[in-house]
Amino acid sequence: MGLVRLALLMVGDQASAEDIVQEAFERTHAGRSRIRDADKALAYVRSSVLNGCRSTLRRRARGFRRGVPYEPPAGSAESAALVGEERREVLLALRALPRRQREALTLRYYFDLPDQEVADAMGIGASTVRSTITRGLAALARALGEDA
Repeated sequence: MGLVRLALLMVGDQASAEDIVQEAFERTHAGRSRIRDADKALAYVRSSVLNGCRSTLRRRARGFRRGVPYEPPAGSAESAALVGEERREVLLALRALPRRQREALTLRYYFDLPDQEVADAMGIGASTVRSTITRGLAALARALGEDA
């Protein structure tokens, strides 16, 4: 379920998110013989989901399909935690960030992953994750009119 939520936050619609995750699992299953360390399988799938999201967003940017911004279902724990207009503002500001910053912030704060797991999923170094998160938080603060 966490991978679908990740994709949903990145692409903005449930159907595309589910398709992306399904394709990521299919690719992982097909290439399972190449995964040498079973402990890294989740990081591999996460990375595959992020790559699928990137591809989907690239296709959308070329005009193939526009998604509806993600809104947590009414009555859910997510909706209780992220209420009303502030939630919409934060999600819109997050969506406006560059791809790498958006991915790093989502993996770090929404999924509570440590820097190294974010780095593994994104295919970058842990120090790059930390600097990307710092820049992303500053950009979010500016977009939301808060002091950084």
